[in-house]
Amino acid sequence: MAKVDNKGRVRGTAGPVVYRGYRGMNIIQGKPRKFKQTSESIRASTEFGLSSTTAAVIRQAFQPAYIHRDGEAVSRSTQLVYRGIRSSLSGSVGRRDLHDADLDSIIGMDFNIKSRLGEVLQVSQRVERDAQGRISVFMGSLNAKTDLRVPLSISKAVSKYRVRFSLIGFNFRQEYYEYLEVKDVEVRKHGQLEAQEIRFETQPEADQLLMLSVSLLAYSETRMEEGYVLLNSKEFSPCAIIAAYAAEEPGEFPSGPVNMELSEAQQTRGASIHNMCYEGNRLMRDLERKSGSRITAMKKQITHEEDAQFLKVGKRVSFSSKK
Repeated sequence: MAKVDNKGRVRGTAGPVVYRGYRGMNIIQGKPRKFKQTSESIRASTEFGLSSTTAAVIRQAFQPAYIHRDGEAVSRSTQLVYRGIRSSLSGSVGRRDLHDADLDSIIGMDFNIKSRLGEVLQVSQRVERDAQGRISVFMGSLNAKTDLRVPLSISKAVSKYRVRFSLIGFNFRQEYYEYLEVKDVEVRKHGQLEAQEIRFETQPEADQLLMLSVSLLAYSETRMEEGYVLLNSKEFSPCAIIAAYAAEEPGEFPSGPVNMELSEAQQTRGASIHNMCYEGNRLMRDLERKSGSRITAMKKQITHEEDAQFLKVGKRVSFSSKK
């Protein structure tokens, strides 16, 4: 029942309408209703849920690289992953994941748009991968005074910068990711660097999807024992994914909960391997079960309709074997 409060605003429900207040305004909206989902809408919602949990894993894995993300990073990363999966040329809705996706949508993903990497670090970067799967980054020459666009509030206190390259391998079907290598390049506040190659020596597993990020860290020199204090904040923490490569052999979708067993090579790097908090495989299994139940129900309905058509009212049916 709707009522008028002491400020003259209507609050509550009246039939199918809801009255509520928001920031001094009187809002009128319809009551939420339950809708019967079609098989297409169920498949679409499953894929969006899969994209959401996939993007969450990516953010979780790269957190040590970006340190501070902006408030819209969750929705932005989910949309980019969703776009990549929907652009897939392999796999069908409900039976595809990031291993099937067009990874071009991931490249350039900024974790903090308040300090976009391309606007802050104005240096050319080219990424290549050799026949063994190893990654190399060719970075152009850098003049810290002109090529780093840092806010005045940060630049006054800066003593040095660190350009960090973080390489991570993902396997969403086995539900793990691995920190493969981190490479740092340092430059003083007004220093310069010649063009150089940053080479990652780790040879990734064939089942790993690779992502490479670049972040810029600013440090202030102190007299404390640690020597330097990190100046990055929510307002300045540039980091973006600059390269992504599909897994050569991602493997099959798991038929049940994953109990990851490390290979012999992985056991020597066990500390760098992390289990994902990933729900994508479960969502696809649930969809498959629902689809199977719907098909069974449809078959029963068709059989029932066929029987009803055969046993029409007024039609005499004999069950006797006598002629």
